[in-house]
Amino acid sequence: MPQDLKTALIVGAGVGLSGSLARKLSALGWQVALAARNTGKLDPLVSETGSRSFACDAANAEDTARLFSAVQSAFGVPDLVVYNASGRVRGPLIDLTPAEVERALAVTAFGGFLVGQQAARLMLGRGSGVILFTGASASVKGYAQSAPFAMGKFALRGLAQSMARELGPQGIHVAHIVIDGGIRSAVRSVPGDRLDSLLDPDAIADSYLHLVAQPRSAWTHEIELRPWTERF
Repeated sequence: MPQDLKTALIVGAGVGLSGSLARKLSALGWQVALAARNTGKLDPLVSETGSRSFACDAANAEDTARLFSAVQSAFGVPDLVVYNASGRVRGPLIDLTPAEVERALAVTAFGGFLVGQQAARLMLGRGSGVILFTGASASVKGYAQSAPFAMGKFALRGLAQSMARELGPQGIHVAHIVIDGGIRSAVRSVPGDRLDSLLDPDAIADSYLHLVAQPRSAWTHEIELRPWTERF
C-alpha cells in the first residue's frame, strides 16, 4: 500500500462492506471518514475504528459540497473516495411510483456524480487520488421488477467509465466494482449447505485495497466480484 495515501472517505457508509473497508484502512493507519444520512447506525463502527462520521444526503448538491469541505478541514484532501450509496425500488413497472423512482435514481446515479465531481476537484489540485464506485449485478443486467435499480447502476457505471478516461491522464485512478451477488451480513447469513453463496465483505474490501495499491502503469478500471456459485 503506498505510504502517501492516508485519508479515505466512504459515502453511503453502513456496517457491511463499508465496515470492512473502515476496519482494514484503519488498521493500515488511515484516517477514515464515514458519510451517511443516518450517522447513528455508524456509532459502534466509529468507536471500533477511530473513524469519524459525517451526516450527508449524497443526492443533495449543497450537502455533498459541505461534506467535502468538512472532511478537507478535518483531514485534508482525501486520497481515496468510495461511493457506496444506492437507492432501490422494486415492483412491476406499471405500478412504480414516479417520485420513488426519481429518488432512487438521484441517490444511485446523481449522488455518484456529485461525489465524484467534488472528489475530482480536490484531487486534481494534487495530481493524485483514487475514486471507487460500488456497482452491482444490476450494473450490467436489468432484472424484472427492478428497473429503477438497473437504471441507476447502469448510469453509475457510465459515469465511472467517463471519469476514468478523463481523469486517468491527470493522475486520478477511477474504478467501478461490480458486486455480482449478495453480501454476507449479520442479517443475511450463509446457509450451512451453501457456504460460498454470499460474498464475504472482508474479501470484497481486500479487492478494493488492491485497486488502491495499483501502479498507474497497470490500473484496473472495472472488476467483477462474485462467489463461484453465482451464475454469469
